[in-house]
Amino acid sequence: MTMHPRPDEVPADLDAVIAEAPADATGALWRLTGDERGLDASLVRLRPGAAVAEHAEPLLDLLLVVVAGGGRLDTPDGPRTLRPHAACRLPRGTRHSLTAGPEGLAYLTVRARPPVPDTAPAAPAPAPVPSPASAEGGEPACFLNRVCPACGRPATEPVAAYCSRCGEELPQ
Repeated sequence: MTMHPRPDEVPADLDAVIAEAPADATGALWRLTGDERGLDASLVRLRPGAAVAEHAEPLLDLLLVVVAGGGRLDTPDGPRTLRPHAACRLPRGTRHSLTAGPEGLAYLTVRARPPVPDTAPAAPAPAPVPSPASAEGGEPACFLNRVCPACGRPATEPVAAYCSRCGEELPQ
């Protein structure tokens, strides 16, 4: 992955990022970094015919700009054909999926950066007292398998296989 920590000082040539990436590289090829930024942006590449399952960004609007290739964006309003230089705004909460066309699909996603949680250690919570009802099931104690190893975004769907932000495969 090519990372440009200060895109205002080092312009990102997205065509060059795509050209320099290995032919079989998929997922996030480039992303903004740096703690002081107010935006999240990623350049994502999908193989021909690959799909990003239906999902929604519950808190933020998303701008998707096709850089290379083509495909289809499916939303509740119907399918939209994606081609180079097409831009789509997806308001927060919009369910959508992507399918790459025969040439594959490379697209840029841009959204406001969500607030970074306070990293100060919190006081430990008291351990819950198990009850007979809670011993029978519920959510797993650890949700790390739902956190994208590439961009750190937690999956909103409990059975998600790919990150809705950057397209990386989630841990199993």
